[in-house]
Amino acid sequence: YEVRAKVPGGRGTWPAAWLLPAGNFNWPAGGEIDILEHVGHDPGQVHGTVHTTRYNHSRGTERGGEMRVRDACDAFHRYQVLWTPEAINFGVDDVGFYSFRNDGRGNPDTWPFDHPFYMILNIAVGGVWGGAEGIDNNAFPQRMEVDYVRVFQRPAN
Repeated sequence: YEVRAKVPGGRGTWPAAWLLPAGNFNWPAGGEIDILEHVGHDPGQVHGTVHTTRYNHSRGTERGGEMRVRDACDAFHRYQVLWTPEAINFGVDDVGFYSFRNDGRGNPDTWPFDHPFYMILNIAVGGVWGGAEGIDNNAFPQRMEVDYVRVFQRPAN
């Protein structure tokens, strides 16, 4: 997956590009893949995270990484996830910053990433993380500019 975007700034903003499972799954049992998250109170820091039953923010056990992209709010960047049966690898502009590896145990509590997912692009305002340092009402309106979304699939063998 690749999303070329320029994210909004301003305290209280929380833009994201993320994946949720298609089908009837209760969160987080079906998994969640956050390709990009940025919170306005920490400008230029982007995050990539996975959530599963065992690894999620509700338990304080989520797995993810972060990368400094100083001009994330001023320029377009390519936010990327390479998702294979072995790992989910996160990057920005072809520079990797986190890899979540499949433990190979076949346990959906730790690796539920074996079914189709759909993508969501959104800007939240406030919330537990986005609003952790309040909301600057003078920073609005805001927008996330998306140049493109690309989804690649390996050919069947």
